[in-house]
Amino acid sequence: MKIFKPEILFEDEYLLVINKPAGMLSVPDRFNPDLPNLVSAFKSRYPDLIPVHRLDKFTSGVILLAKDAETHRMLSEQFMSRDVEKYYLAIVDGTPEPESGHIEAPLAESTVTRGKMLVHKRGKASVTDYKILKKMGKYSLVYLRLHTGRMHQVRVHMQYLGNPLIVDELYGHRREFFLSEIKHKNYKHGKFDTEQPLLSRQPLHAEKLIFIHPVTLNRMEITAPMPKDMEAVLRQMEKWLA
Repeated sequence: MKIFKPEILFEDEYLLVINKPAGMLSVPDRFNPDLPNLVSAFKSRYPDLIPVHRLDKFTSGVILLAKDAETHRMLSEQFMSRDVEKYYLAIVDGTPEPESGHIEAPLAESTVTRGKMLVHKRGKASVTDYKILKKMGKYSLVYLRLHTGRMHQVRVHMQYLGNPLIVDELYGHRREFFLSEIKHKNYKHGKFDTEQPLLSRQPLHAEKLIFIHPVTLNRMEITAPMPKDMEAVLRQMEKWLA
């Protein structure tokens, strides 16, 4: 089993902010509680720890947890009133047009495919701002701000624009991303070698969270560095597609 090493970005007596690794659950799985998850990883140290929000299993980045029920209540109110600022990084197919924009497209769960979301008028209000940070051939690095917190919001909204994440089996075109897609004719590997993927998960990173500390009332701005797997993909894109 892979060993995950969540990094503590900030801690005091009231709350804990973690850089969650991709592949690690935010909370215990209902059917298999032994799967690696943040709550269990810190439970022995903080028995009353409660996640204030969640990140998808394969999304990395900043996640906020409360050390007691009252702190959890106050932080949850900030999320519900949309006072928390949430910023993400994503690597997508194509070049979104316009290069920056505002997406208001309600999201609802599919009645056909369990666990899949789609843009639908019966859905809940879902709002995302985006801008292109870097164009690399037929791919782009996009910076996003989420004004709501719907399930799979970034993934569905980018698909809605026509620019799904470069790896997204549910909403995009690939299960894995290979160097040969970047290098094309320049790519060579051994005759009997099998090419290994550069990326095997959705390239989505919760880069920054801004909120008001519920006790000190300080403005908190917590940032998590981009993970190595996304950095590796961007380096190769910049090298061969710039």
